[in-house]
Amino acid sequence: MIATLQGIISEKLPDVVVLDVRGVGYGLFVTTEDFGRLTAGEAAKLYIYEHIREQQHDLFGFVSRDTQLLFEQLLGVNGVGPKMALNVLSVGSSNDVRVAIAGGDVKYIQQASGVGKKVAERVVVELKDKVGLAGIDLLATGLLQGEGLLMQDEAIEALVALGYSPQDAAKALQAVDPELPTAERIKQALTSRA
Repeated sequence: MIATLQGIISEKLPDVVVLDVRGVGYGLFVTTEDFGRLTAGEAAKLYIYEHIREQQHDLFGFVSRDTQLLFEQLLGVNGVGPKMALNVLSVGSSNDVRVAIAGGDVKYIQQASGVGKKVAERVVVELKDKVGLAGIDLLATGLLQGEGLLMQDEAIEALVALGYSPQDAAKALQAVDPELPTAERIKQALTSRA
């Protein structure tokens, strides 16, 4: 089993990066975020996930161990293979994907190439409580208030039902007085976005 590879990024091809490890070039599938981070000619260490089938041996590389763990969690969802999991992680940063899963944002997950509504719903249902939001800056996404507890808010739920992402719903409600009745908060959030 290959756990990590360290070497020089020798090439960046359309769908893989080639990591030269002492004269051996490993073709690694990476997320869009990692593809942008990696620079040809520079040293890099990547965490590796090996996917071996009868006729194929694919290597998936990740700059962050955290992203690799999320990738492996996605693989645990029925119907999600390595390429689809990589597509999900390529929709945004791993933190954005975690927040979307934890917040039940099926539409965000559906943006990934090859991911339909049923698979996106399955990802959310199966991983919602497993993605672990520790270390994610939820204050930046507007999902935390007060003492750092994830908001369980009817106004947010109503805005999500109207098509907002959980993050956008929380942002829209930030400037609204939380003591107002739910219906009034929703109305003010909708007029502030217009």
